[in-house]
Amino acid sequence: MFTGLIRDVGVVTRLASGRGLVQLEIEAPRLAERLSASESVAVNGVCLTVTRAARGRLSFELIKETQQRTALARLASGDRVHLEPSLTLADRLNGHLVLGHIDGTGRVLSRRERPGMVVLTIQASAAVRPWLVPKGPITVDGVSLTVGPGVRRGTFMLFLIPETLKRTTLGERRAGELVNLEADYLGKLARRPRLA
Repeated sequence: MFTGLIRDVGVVTRLASGRGLVQLEIEAPRLAERLSASESVAVNGVCLTVTRAARGRLSFELIKETQQRTALARLASGDRVHLEPSLTLADRLNGHLVLGHIDGTGRVLSRRERPGMVVLTIQASAAVRPWLVPKGPITVDGVSLTVGPGVRRGTFMLFLIPETLKRTTLGERRAGELVNLEADYLGKLARRPRLA
């Protein structure tokens, strides 16, 4: 369980494929120092299991499902990624409830600078569209955000304030890039059909 509040930004140092897996290594000295194997970390919003934490780096393995459903397999060495370790029972719940189970990806259509903010327009994949609610929560690359007031055919806007721009990489996103999207879990439960 996560909140969508980014705790660190790491740098991809290695991506290697083999035996159906992608080995992902991220330089993150602050987190690697306090985490160990088997713990959960959201990497750009995707819940992954640490396979190794040593020498300032975290290692993960991406199975086929993760490679196909998320944008992680498109990362390259040197890319910066959002990191959030899982919640403990002592943590405050800010942001919103985030599972790290990505519903699909979105493609950035445009990035515009306005006074005091950056506006991203994103086209969500079909799997995410039913859950988009104007002014509702959405997780974009692991960041807890609010969907803008207008949602049309799966296209929505995000208004990024200076604090978000300072603490995340979202302000660096450009048209054509893919982002990981997770819809609000509580909203999905509310709309879920009753089981027989």
